[in-house]
This record gives sequence, C-alpha cells and structure tokens, in this order.
Amino acid sequence: MSLFGRSPLRAKTLADGDRLEVAGTAVTLKINRRARRVSLRLDRSRREIVATAPSQRRLAEAAAFARERAGWIAERIAELPEATPLHPGLRLEVFGELVRLEAGAGRAKWLPAAEGEPARIRAMATDEYGGEGYARAVILMLKKRATAVLSERTEVYAAMLGVGAPKVTVADAKGRWGSCRPGVRGGPASIRFSWRLALAPFEVADYVAAHECAHLLELNHGPRFWAHVRALVGDAKPHRDWLRAEGARLHAFGR
Repeated sequence: MSLFGRSPLRAKTLADGDRLEVAGTAVTLKINRRARRVSLRLDRSRREIVATAPSQRRLAEAAAFARERAGWIAERIAELPEATPLHPGLRLEVFGELVRLEAGAGRAKWLPAAEGEPARIRAMATDEYGGEGYARAVILMLKKRATAVLSERTEVYAAMLGVGAPKVTVADAKGRWGSCRPGVRGGPASIRFSWRLALAPFEVADYVAAHECAHLLELNHGPRFWAHVRALVGDAKPHRDWLRAEGARLHAFGR
C-alpha cells in the first residue's frame, strides 16, 4: 500500500510493513520493540530505506522523519552501484574463478574450464539480453555451485569444531550472508547462506562458512565465539571489511 501524499489526519492508520515514497525511493515502516528511538537505515540489497519505530504509535513520527531526511535518502541511494543484469557475454567471478555466461539450447548447465576456455554457464536465451528466464536459469546454476562449495566447507569446519554437520541451504537472503539455527528435539542444526556468496572471493565465502559454524557452539558474538572463528580462519577483519565494501555490488547482480 502506497502512503505517498497521505494527509497527517490519517497518519494514525500507519501499520508495520506499510510503504511510502521519499525522493523517488521506497521507504518501509517497521516496528522494533527493542528500539529506543526512531531511525533510518539503508537496505542495500533491496535498494530501499527502512524507517524503524519502537511502537505503532510512533510510526507516524518515523514516516515524518523519513520525509525530513529526503536529501540524505537521495544521497545514499545514489551511492549504490548500478544493477547488473545477467546476460550472455557477461563475465563473473564465482568463488574467485572466471566464469562466462553464454546462450545455448537445452537446460542450463555449468561447463568447467577446459582447453584455455574459462568456465561457462550456458542457458537458453529469448533475446540478445537473455530475458528473465535466462537470468533465473543462471541464478539456479549459481545456487547449485554455492550449495556444493559451502556445504563442503561447512562439513570441514563442523568436523574441526567437533560437532555434527548441519543441514545447509542456499537462498537469496536479503539481510544476512548466513544464519545458523540450533537443532530442535535432537535434530541437526541448520545453516542458511546467501547464494550471492558465490560471487565473492573464495576466502571471503569460506570465512562466512566458518563464522556460521562457530555459532554451532556459541549463539552469540562474544569472545569465545570469535576465538572459534580465529582458530578456523585466522583474522576475520579483512573478510568482514570486504563484505562491507563490496556487499552492495554483489546484491546488484541479477537486478
């Protein structure tokens, strides 16, 4: 529901999840009971702003604050990298390996590097730009590649920590590169990764796998947690810095 232009008299009807437009950018209203004040943050993956309020009563204040900060919002959106559509001819780095996208008949497939040619992802295209179906097929191949690599690294780190291997899934997570859930009723734990880690250098994606495995022992970010991470991959700072600097670019692929 768009709230652009809504009069102040109706502001009391705002609800969690409502959206408005400020400076040509979508702003989503959110309630966070733990928040102490109204705030704005940029959701880089969705290319939108989240306006947070501690309660429903203060959502109108959050909406007003977003409108007051229209200049700031425009500046943050302008700083984001341009979207990168997935099309034949595009070259990607997948876990640090050069991969070329190409068009071809039949089901999408991953073709390993051979005879001086880089690895390729081949999928059916409906036009010179590929089309939506082409992009979906390429993403499916990237998800499969991410699942294979991150599952293997997760098994390695779980074994190093002396815990059972968790169930691994890959999705288009918007807010996190990975998340860990402990096992329930004796079942295995589960870890979910963003498939976009496939577009990061191997060492960065490997760090995220180690990070989430450390949560199998410590469901927090305290000193013992970071001690486990250091034991697995050493200094995490370079990898965390890379994700902060390049994360928005990874989320721009396929948009």
